[in-house]
Amino acid sequence: MEERIQKILARMGVASRRKAEELIAEGRVVVNGRTAVLGMKADPERDHIRVDGRPLRRPEPKVYIMLNKPPGVLTTLEDTEGRPTVKQLIGSLRFRVYPVGRLDFNSEGLLLLTNDGELAYRVIHPSHRVPKTYLVKIKGVIGEDDLNRLRRGVMLDDGMTAPARIRRVRMPRAEKNSWLEVTIHEGRKRQIRRMFERVGHAVLKLKRIRIDGLELGGLRPGQWRYLSDDELKRLKKSLRI
Repeated sequence: MEERIQKILARMGVASRRKAEELIAEGRVVVNGRTAVLGMKADPERDHIRVDGRPLRRPEPKVYIMLNKPPGVLTTLEDTEGRPTVKQLIGSLRFRVYPVGRLDFNSEGLLLLTNDGELAYRVIHPSHRVPKTYLVKIKGVIGEDDLNRLRRGVMLDDGMTAPARIRRVRMPRAEKNSWLEVTIHEGRKRQIRRMFERVGHAVLKLKRIRIDGLELGGLRPGQWRYLSDDELKRLKKSLRI
């Protein structure tokens, strides 16, 4: 059965669908001797597909990992400057997995890693509206007017943000800063930090605590585990996979 090349690559664990589109655009995918282009379709049972000169192989078993990323670690598998990466935290696995989305260098919390490109695409892409929830500490005491601005959406340099769900979670009397729980479904670079900067408050701490129904629970910083069958089943049901 024919389907789009990027979908085949994602389903077979080569890369996420977005990354597969980049591979095609860079001319790194060849189908039956012809360089693939975006929109091209193929049948993996019949056609010969190569990525970077290597033939496409049967899909590996799917692996789904939850990691509690500490601050000071890059959400990438390699770094030319020798900085710590999430790959060093998960150690040697039989199958190569990729981060689903990102947490910036100074942020921490729940990060998924998988070789299931279709699932990764659906978690990341804003059209699927997958909620991601963060515990955020900001400098100063934020007023309700500014919180309501963020709830409605604010203009950033890359466009208006979608409405966010925000609630105060704790504020001791002596505390001069604000703790908030923020839920968004977009995944722009440094989005939450930029949102609060837009209303005059720097983010002091940012921790992702939930992706859809998945929660860190007792997972300590730097630790990881496989998703349970029930967790994976619920996530796939939510993503309509």
